[in-house]
Amino acid sequence: MTLAKLLNEDVNLTKKIIKLEAKINKVISIATSVIKSKNKIFICGNGGSAADAEHLAAEFFVRLRPKVNRRPYPVISLAQNVPVITACSNDYGFKYLFRRNLQAMATKEDLLICLSTSGNSQNIKEVLKFAKKIGVTSISFLGKKTKTKCHGLADLELCIPSSKVAKIQECQLMLGHYIFEQVENNLTNEDFK
Repeated sequence: MTLAKLLNEDVNLTKKIIKLEAKINKVISIATSVIKSKNKIFICGNGGSAADAEHLAAEFFVRLRPKVNRRPYPVISLAQNVPVITACSNDYGFKYLFRRNLQAMATKEDLLICLSTSGNSQNIKEVLKFAKKIGVTSISFLGKKTKTKCHGLADLELCIPSSKVAKIQECQLMLGHYIFEQVENNLTNEDFK
């Protein structure tokens, strides 16, 4: 593949994502409301999606843009503690990792965001089912496959219209940045500091 073809593919995928604008605006509204109400956002994923989850959590916890000074927002990665990851995986099984973390920290007014390129991660499936059980609102960022373990479990799904893992991850991170920037704008515009 040439660089020109790769970039053209990116442009075409980006154009398709515009069709998700209503859902993206809903995510922005939900996340703004959660933070404004002094509740927490939990975010999780596996592999590269775990790295993206931690990346987004760090930027929201510290700050997203250098010129916007505001209080830290409680966005917490469920995959950030290596001793907990290994202990839970050893003692209960990897599929309960995110569920166990959510169970320890979440309240009904919080928000769960899951990142999964395949939509088939057992631990994402378990945390989504548990979130529903305890009344935590959930949002999933998934790939375009519709018959996976995780489709239909979240309250709101953003399905990236691609089957290429790298493209799905790139879009999830780009949308995460966009969504968090809009949430930050909403909160700082209201002098919520």
